This record gives sequence, C-alpha cells and structure tokens, in this order.
Amino acid sequence: MDSPIFLVGCQRSGTTMLRLVLDSHSRISCGPETRFLPDLRRIVDERRDWPRLARFGFPREDWLRRIGDFFGGVHADYAAGRGKARWADKTPLYALSLDFVTEVFPDAQIVHVIRDGRDVVVSHRKRFGYWSAVKCVVKWPRYIRTARAFGATLPSGRYHELRYEEAVGDPDKTLKALFEFLGEPWEEGVLEYADRPHDVAGKYTVEADRRRAAAGTDAAIYASRVGTYRRELDPFLRILVRIFSGPMLKELGYR
Repeated sequence: MDSPIFLVGCQRSGTTMLRLVLDSHSRISCGPETRFLPDLRRIVDERRDWPRLARFGFPREDWLRRIGDFFGGVHADYAAGRGKARWADKTPLYALSLDFVTEVFPDAQIVHVIRDGRDVVVSHRKRFGYWSAVKCVVKWPRYIRTARAFGATLPSGRYHELRYEEAVGDPDKTLKALFEFLGEPWEEGVLEYADRPHDVAGKYTVEADRRRAAAGTDAAIYASRVGTYRRELDPFLRILVRIFSGPMLKELGYR
C-alpha cells in the first residue's frame, strides 16, 4: 500500500471539495471523516495511559504500530473494497495533531488546505451559527499556525499547501500540482467529482446542489464563494477578524 494521505485544514476551508477530488481518482480512496485518531494518542501519552500500559512490557513503538495497523487497516480495507490502491483521510481536526499523525504514519503525505480566514468566518456563521463565527476568528489562525509550523519540520515531499482560492480559480493548474506532489498520474475526471459515487451524507448533496444553483452553475468547482466576506461580514465580526486573524491574514498575503 502506498503512503497514506492526510487532508487537513480549518473547517469550511474547502477540505470536503478536495476530499471528493481525491476520492474521484482511480487509485485513491478518501472516505468519511474519522476524527478519533487523536483519542488514541492517550495510549502512548506519558500524562495519560502510557505509565500503566507500559507495564505490559511492549515498547512505545510497538503500541504506535498497533495503532497504525488498526487505523490504517480500516482505511486500507475500505479502499480495497472500492478497487483503490491508496487511502486518504480528510479530517480537518488533524491539523492540530500532525505530530502524532506522522508518528503513527512516518511516511504520510500531508495536504493542508488554506482559505481566506474572512470567508471561513462567513462560512462558519452560515453553517454553524453566529457564535461559531465569533470563535472562528481565533480558531482559524490557530489551525493554520499549528499545521504550518509542523509542516516546516517535514522533509520535501511530505507537506503540501494548497490555497482554496487557487483551487477554484485555476483548478487544472492547482490540482495537477497536487497530484504531482502525491506522485499520482493526472486524471481529468477528478474535476468532475460530482459525477462520481462518494460515501457522503445526504445533507452534503442537498447543500452542494443549493450552492451551485445560487452560483448559477452546474460545474463541480466554481469560484463564486471567494471574497464573500466583502458583502456578508458584519461590522462586529470585521473588528474581531482584524484583531485576532489580521496578523495571519497578512502573513499569508490576504489583502
């Protein structure tokens, strides 16, 4: 089995779109979010279960291997059942646990999706409510700072950043670069992921259809949601974004 792929990024940054792009490739399976991998960390955490479990006499490396066999086995069996040779996991939350992810899977390739934090705040408000948008002004830079800092420690070929705006603005160029990073051949069909079968919740299909209708397009990838903050971010959220997200926006080159 080829190296596993972990697709991460702050929620509402386009990770679902990229998940379906990956899942549309003939060699890659990217199933539903798992979310539970960090929970297994307590097994080898000195502050949690490790002092007790170490009494079994198995080294920490053995426990990490067992975690990898369990977690990777679920994905590998799922991929094989769909005729795929390689598995990917899209769980935004893992952006905060990449150190453990790569400890369990030392050869993992990390794809970090980054979107303008102002649009991410707008999307949080629409999807999760106003209080979620307020918290997002702190969450968004924390996710990006944590993932980028760890990504900088990885060798070449292990960490790839992808801007949402570039993915929807020039999908051919951006996604070809993604698959080149992954070492996979380019397939035009990944751009039409909506025509492929995926294991997604029914609510996603409804929401995706609604968004395409609002954008006046039937394309799977479209750029109409870029810059929505200009018309949909209220004065209070604008102030919070400037205070808490401003430095990261500047660091990333968002104007």
